[in-house]
Amino acid sequence: MAEKPSFEIPPELRDMAEKNVEQARAAYGQFMDFMTQALGAWSQSPARSELGVFKTVQDRAIAFAKENAERSFALASDLAKAKDMPEVLSLQSRYAQTQMQTFGIQAQQLSWLMADALRDLQTPKG
Repeated sequence: MAEKPSFEIPPELRDMAEKNVEQARAAYGQFMDFMTQALGAWSQSPARSELGVFKTVQDRAIAFAKENAERSFALASDLAKAKDMPEVLSLQSRYAQTQMQTFGIQAQQLSWLMADALRDLQTPKG
């Protein structure tokens, strides 16, 4: 019986993909830095002072977004280095499983933080 031919991704294509991933990662990093600064300035405005109880939620959500983006860029980098389709499929499958677990944990943590913030907002001051 004849052996199935394997499809190997050319090294040149992998190198080009890796460079593109790094450029996208750098651009995303700059964007997130800008957004963090903008949100910080916005949350410091006097009109927003009553929403200060949500600062922890906002900070954690930003941290989750950065963590998730970094994991996505790591996957893209690994995919760019993959030599064949079975490796690509294995990387994607492992990433999907890990991220589903991570998203569940993150959603739970954000719901706890939101509950705390709402409780603080309803607690009479003074």
